[in-house]
Amino acid sequence: MLPDKFKERMKQFLGEDEYNAFITAFEEDRRYYALRANTLKCDASFIQNLPYITGKVPWEETGFYYADDAAPGKHPYHEAGLYYIQEPSAMAPVAYLDVHPGEKILDLCAAPGGKTTQIACKLQGEGLLVTNEIGKDRAKILSLNIERLGISNAMVLNETPQHLSEVFEGYFDKILIDAPCSGEGMFRKNDNAADEWSYENVLACAQRQAQILDLASKMLLPGGRIVYSTCTFSKEENEDNIEGFLSRHGDFKEVDRRRLWPHKDNGEGHFLCVLQRDGELVSDGNKYIPGGKNIPVKKDACKPFYSFCEETLKTGVLDNILESKSIILFGKQLFLIPSNMPSMNGLKVLRPGLHLGEIIKDRFEPNHALALFLKPGDVKESYDIPSYSDEIKSYLNGQTIRVSKELKKGWVLITTDGYSIGWGKFAGGMIKNHYPKGLRINY
Repeated sequence: MLPDKFKERMKQFLGEDEYNAFITAFEEDRRYYALRANTLKCDASFIQNLPYITGKVPWEETGFYYADDAAPGKHPYHEAGLYYIQEPSAMAPVAYLDVHPGEKILDLCAAPGGKTTQIACKLQGEGLLVTNEIGKDRAKILSLNIERLGISNAMVLNETPQHLSEVFEGYFDKILIDAPCSGEGMFRKNDNAADEWSYENVLACAQRQAQILDLASKMLLPGGRIVYSTCTFSKEENEDNIEGFLSRHGDFKEVDRRRLWPHKDNGEGHFLCVLQRDGELVSDGNKYIPGGKNIPVKKDACKPFYSFCEETLKTGVLDNILESKSIILFGKQLFLIPSNMPSMNGLKVLRPGLHLGEIIKDRFEPNHALALFLKPGDVKESYDIPSYSDEIKSYLNGQTIRVSKELKKGWVLITTDGYSIGWGKFAGGMIKNHYPKGLRINY
């Protein structure tokens, strides 16, 4: 049930022959579903060989189509963070961002986290990812997805683009703007998107997007790259916005542009444009840290954490984790952050880095995020549960696990098919379940 005004505009934009093919695509059921391998935790080849994978997404080397009758979101691998379910066309913008390990990247409009987690995979734990969402509830979802995929170098903010442009002027190597839009490209995926469409909203979105582009440009280093993207077809929100931006910013040029169409490509509608700032991108070693420095926690202040590491982690693992990283304390909460993390003073921070856990009196309680970050080879004790078993369903439901093998008393990393999925605590032949209550699943 496409709006008549929308159809009129698209017919004028495409011409009659292509318009007919375009409209026909909307009369068909959505055919393409995809997920993207989390290469921080597993090889893309492992995901490619899952039985329900049907092919590769052409614009993203770690993206794969899956059968429409599969349910990968209900599989334990999803809870273990081995992949992110993502609309295939939505994988294209990050592919054009040209991310390299060690860079400072901003994802300005990041929720729910598909593109952020894609950037994190390309950074491979090196460099800095500042990921922002202006809506607080959506920012919480973004933070949870970063946790699930075991990302350690991301700072999650709940800020306005205006405030960020004041704090981070000339700071980032690359910026992604997946701008809030009228959502025309999602009409086939989301019935409500068509019902809520109006031309007035298209114009309002275009105006807001232009403001976001201008603010983002202030945060980019000379020689840096912005990828601007939307999931809409409207020329006002796409080409017109780019032309307007270039007319206002003589130090930028357009490097590339692409539209993905539901009648041409194996995905929904998407637009992206690559913008390059004049100059040479020179690494400054992250010497400039806006607003001062974060003060690392002295070792004496978090003795329970170091005791936990000594008891739970294998020799040398903590040293590897702390390489180019610092530990900071928020109240009783410990976080691992990149040593070059910008100061959090004056920023609305939901997650400053990897949440290690909480110091409660004289003991340390590890966070679920730490379990998802670690690998079974990092810990002294782990317990593996096959992904096809009823036992893994019981674990994800919060049930206690009875074990026949003898384990060392204390914290145990629970894995499924060799991939970390959560914590348990062993004593007396039982593993007490520490899977977070808010994430538990009733199968």
